[in-house]
Amino acid sequence: MAAVSPARRAAYEVLLRVFEQEAYADRAFRSAAEGLDERERAFAQRLAYGSVQRVRTLDYAIETLGRRPVRKLDPPVRAALRLGAYQLAYADTAPHAAVNESVELVRRARLERAVPFTNAVMRRLSDGIGPLLESLPDGSLKESYPDWIHEVFVRVLGEEGALALMRAMNEPLETVVRLVRGSPPTGAEETDVPGAYRVERVVEVLVAAGRIWPQSRGSQLAGLCVGSQNGERVLDLCAAPGGKTGQLRGEVTAVEIDPARARELRDNLARMGRADVTVVEADGTALPPELDGFDRVLVDAPCSGLGVLSQRPDLRWRATPLPDLQLALLRSAAERVRPGGTILYSVCTLNPEECEAVVDASGLRVLPLGGEWPAFAHPSRPEFLLTLPHLHGTSGFFIARLVRSPA
Repeated sequence: MAAVSPARRAAYEVLLRVFEQEAYADRAFRSAAEGLDERERAFAQRLAYGSVQRVRTLDYAIETLGRRPVRKLDPPVRAALRLGAYQLAYADTAPHAAVNESVELVRRARLERAVPFTNAVMRRLSDGIGPLLESLPDGSLKESYPDWIHEVFVRVLGEEGALALMRAMNEPLETVVRLVRGSPPTGAEETDVPGAYRVERVVEVLVAAGRIWPQSRGSQLAGLCVGSQNGERVLDLCAAPGGKTGQLRGEVTAVEIDPARARELRDNLARMGRADVTVVEADGTALPPELDGFDRVLVDAPCSGLGVLSQRPDLRWRATPLPDLQLALLRSAAERVRPGGTILYSVCTLNPEECEAVVDASGLRVLPLGGEWPAFAHPSRPEFLLTLPHLHGTSGFFIARLVRSPA
């Protein structure tokens, strides 16, 4: 048998697991890339994540040029063609390498009967995928997003803004860490968010030592906007994995409903030197009665994640808006904060139904944030903050500071 590069083999395994077994791309990649050296690992990640992100466009090309519905193909053939098509369209791979190794992946899957078909389709893609994709009109098919996500982005930003946003989230964003303690990493660059440093790569030894924490500027901004101080009682209602929790000052209680994520939260906080945080396993919408009378509450709610699609390549295909849960969490927070206490509501999405509409439905009074952070003021509701990947180079976050009025 001809050789298949370790990087392509790993990317192929990720595609199979994500689309045939509903695995998460990051978890599938971690296991598939075990044993790869740094260069192979980086190439495998680019191929795997890129193919997952671009799958709608790739399937369009495979069906148009291969003249067979993708859903009717054997899973190994489907994964091999998607990987090969991505390399031809987006990765500057030599056409013969993309063709030959895609064919070899099918052969290794013991699908000899499908080898001629795979070879024929790959050769048609090699000749035609460039002109085909170039002829597509700008929009969700060309940029490979579900139509509903494109429509959300258009509502928020208009057609041109939506297109710029989709393009930005098809590329890697900046790499940023939060300085936990000590001096910044060598070569790190200060940013417009205090404590956030732009780096070439995350040095895992420094993470393990608790000196830095990988966390986008948008995420760090949300943690800063809580404004917690020493001497205050602070509740973090949806705390795992703990990046924002580690930013909070005062007597902090962190709530997490999932036991496995609660373990991860404890481990992460220990690594950051935050043994002072109390972790409680509970449902944020049905808190134990003793969790009451807090000065500040952070509600970093579960959401559709439309602001972090660059970092999570499979999320665009499984994203679900969660406005009912978000409103329930916000109302739960309002019951547990003292009169006059503040609630910081943040979500890593740009969907108005999960952002402004949830805040408006809560009935809580808004404390304007746009004046404090004018660079990140929401374009149409400046009392809120909205970080935008195509404008700010960071993940997309909606941030609102709210207050429970005194009784």
